[in-house]
Amino acid sequence: MKEDLTNISESQVAGLKADDIHWVLTVPAIWNDSAKHFMRLAAEQAGIASDKLSLALEPEAASLYCRHLRVQREGGSSISTLRVGKKYLVLDAGGGTIDITVHEVCAGGNLKEVHKASGGDWGGTKVDAEFMDFLGELTDTSVMQIFKEDHMEDYIELLRDFEIKKRAVDTTNGGKITIKVPVSFLECVQDTTGQSMKNKLQTTGYGKRITMAGDKLRLDADIMSSFFTTSLLNIVEHLSDLLQKPECKGVEAILMVGGYSESILLQDAIKQQFPHVKILVPPEAGLAVLKGAVIYGHCPSAITERVSKYTYGISTTETFDKNKHPWSKREVFSDGTIRCVDVWSVIVTAGDKLVVGEAQNEREYFPVYEDQEFLHLPIFVTSDKDPKFTTDVGSKKVGSVTVPVSGSGTDRSVGVRMIFGGTEITVECVEKATGKITQLDIAFLM
Repeated sequence: MKEDLTNISESQVAGLKADDIHWVLTVPAIWNDSAKHFMRLAAEQAGIASDKLSLALEPEAASLYCRHLRVQREGGSSISTLRVGKKYLVLDAGGGTIDITVHEVCAGGNLKEVHKASGGDWGGTKVDAEFMDFLGELTDTSVMQIFKEDHMEDYIELLRDFEIKKRAVDTTNGGKITIKVPVSFLECVQDTTGQSMKNKLQTTGYGKRITMAGDKLRLDADIMSSFFTTSLLNIVEHLSDLLQKPECKGVEAILMVGGYSESILLQDAIKQQFPHVKILVPPEAGLAVLKGAVIYGHCPSAITERVSKYTYGISTTETFDKNKHPWSKREVFSDGTIRCVDVWSVIVTAGDKLVVGEAQNEREYFPVYEDQEFLHLPIFVTSDKDPKFTTDVGSKKVGSVTVPVSGSGTDRSVGVRMIFGGTEITVECVEKATGKITQLDIAFLM
């Protein structure tokens, strides 16, 4: 993709060089740090220089785009006209994930996140899977497996046709939904079951609600809408819980972006559940993330504040206290000192507000040994707001930093703080004796 885009750009813009391009790669906001780091590594292996690459969170990109666009709604409301201090929810409904963030408008048109990103795998592919399972139910599960393995192009073509119908389906009009079925699928049904698709349908109990005419499968609208049920219930339930949270009180609008947001069924489900909230869907909602990523690339500082999804910190040791520490964490060091190991030292707590580009909550760490030349600081993450030990369930090592320390003695210290710039994290270490600052990007472990 990178090579194709470069070739097309160079053919259309005379004198354009690879160094002239800054690349923005969009990722779901609900992804963890390791997944985002994996995408950066993949982009770098594709030939994109690290300093020419930014990662943008998809709902944030869409939000920026819609702030620049007058997303009109009946009555003339739009995201771009919301005043400072007003909140709105961004629902980025893609194929795989549903990504949700809540933004507040700041002075100068910038945005801040007021609740950590959330969501789940309830996107449009869930609806596709329900449809494919339904075809398996009508015919035979082995038919679907054989069709997918032996006729992949036709399988994808069937999904494409279903995608078009999926976005346009409107159950208020009743009637039938027509889906074109590849001839190879009909042949798979005949070869595997010994019956034609038409004959198989007559034994299903659906009667005239499902019919076959040539290569056209015709379904009642309510059968088509049943494929959406699980996805819609999960989305609406999650939104309801989210809007009850104190920090989300006063949300004035729900901005629907992403390809799945073009589905009338999804739009109607949200309008019915939240009649007092404005529902806004921009033109070409499926392109909002793409266009917003371009804006983000030019103005990454437009998002001024985020909310930490996780608790971040360092695995450290402290003097063992039998009244406070479990015996299993007691360890005798080579200098004879008895210490408690695997202690969580929290730098950022899940739910903390993070001002983009500013250092967070400095913590000081000391050498254990007199002649120690380096501090090795393992970095951990957890969803727990008050973790005790880095070996607890849910705690995960995501990387480490090694900081040189000058002189000798155990009274030397290094201040450690985290900088959440953009969508990635930098660890800044300050040696107190010399003032030397070391900045390191966390190489998140996969």
